[in-house]
Amino acid sequence: MPIVFLSALVQVGLIVHVIKTGRNSLWIWALLLLPGLGSLAYVLVEILPELFGSPSARAAARGVRRAIDPNRELRVASAHALVTDSVAAKAKLGAEQSRRGDYAGAIQTYQSGLRGLYEFDPTLLIGLAQAQFAAGDAAGARVSLDALNTHNAAFKTAETQLLYARALEAEGTTARAEAEYRAVAVYYPGAEARVRCAQFLRGLGKTDEANAMLDDVLKTAALAPRHVRRAQAEWLSLAERERARG
Repeated sequence: MPIVFLSALVQVGLIVHVIKTGRNSLWIWALLLLPGLGSLAYVLVEILPELFGSPSARAAARGVRRAIDPNRELRVASAHALVTDSVAAKAKLGAEQSRRGDYAGAIQTYQSGLRGLYEFDPTLLIGLAQAQFAAGDAAGARVSLDALNTHNAAFKTAETQLLYARALEAEGTTARAEAEYRAVAVYYPGAEARVRCAQFLRGLGKTDEANAMLDDVLKTAALAPRHVRRAQAEWLSLAERERARG
């Protein structure tokens, strides 16, 4: 009986916390219908991150929050973009739309922000290029990255250059794609660029060069700390499969 009473007190206290702090009202239903699990989820998602604020705690909270209320981040981002109409709000909404696979919506959001003084805003151009490529518009992605490189060269990164190489490959611009792949493979952090470059070279019939690059990826990984290998597991696994093709 005391445990049941204590559980009820916790449940009531958390419901009061939801109301007083303006949390999503769906939490009230979760706490009422799932007293034990709902209380635990609320503490993990809403209370602990505020107390500790660590990146891992925030990431765990986001995961649980998305499971309970999968549309929350889109709802909040949409509201902010509607109210403020700022570049930051547009960028956040576009990123959330892309994360959800709504690339057409993301493209529209990014393009709506690229006007006036922000016609060549680097954050919006990068997000737009990523969404365009994901939507299958390689030419559009390349044009967006050309605009970035022309008007905001300081924001050119290894990630954007790898995307540029992939866009050129998808367009069938082989010579330029090869040059971009070779360049980005030298300085890209991690194995992805070298693995993609090796795949591209193999497609051109340059098997020896591709294998040498893959061997270098695998040898470097063998000497790397475990956490690095774990972070690069996807690309190392692909490198092994590509190398096994001979």
